[in-house]
Amino acid sequence: MSGKWGGIVVDLQGDFTAAKHGTLAVAGTDEVYLESVRAACRRLFERGIPLYATQDWHPADHVSFFTNHPGKKPFEMIQIEGRDQVLWPPHCVQGTANAEILLDPGLWRAVVKKGMDRRFDSYSGFRDDGGAETGLERVLRKDGIEHLVVFGLATDYCVKATALDAVRAGFRVTLIENLCRGVAPASSAAAVAEMKTAGIEVAADLQAALSRKSSGRS
Repeated sequence: MSGKWGGIVVDLQGDFTAAKHGTLAVAGTDEVYLESVRAACRRLFERGIPLYATQDWHPADHVSFFTNHPGKKPFEMIQIEGRDQVLWPPHCVQGTANAEILLDPGLWRAVVKKGMDRRFDSYSGFRDDGGAETGLERVLRKDGIEHLVVFGLATDYCVKATALDAVRAGFRVTLIENLCRGVAPASSAAAVAEMKTAGIEVAADLQAALSRKSSGRS
């Protein structure tokens, strides 16, 4: 084994799941999927691998909500101060039921909230689009984490951004592919390819990743 492991579970929140009829539900996020993630988290927890959750936590006036731009529609692209901004349906609004993480709160070493600045999206669990850090890296360093397993929602957005930022920060990263779901097949495949190119190991499932860990191959 090379270095202490930790797990990052990305945005397992009601608004991203079909199971909770979320406003931005990702395909394939039914109760069967949620139970597979719960089982994986319990397995990691029982093996003593600390778990960290990222949580979208938007103010109601967030710049990414189409409802805050009169005349605009969901999924339109606009320019804000020279940068592209996708307009999303309101989601993961602070204090709402579907902003809550759909996993046992007793699992987490830490929960890192993101997207709290109304001016910027925060796909990555490490920093928002304006460059402000969430504090996740500081927590991981404090805990001595060197190798991360990453999974959650969505493959082609927040999972990809979080995994790539983890590599840039110097962590070893393994993506657990069957515990992720993406917005679209083409963009998800492209995201996985981009992560592989960046040096991220892609494991078919958690067992494959843990087998490599046990054999000392990672």
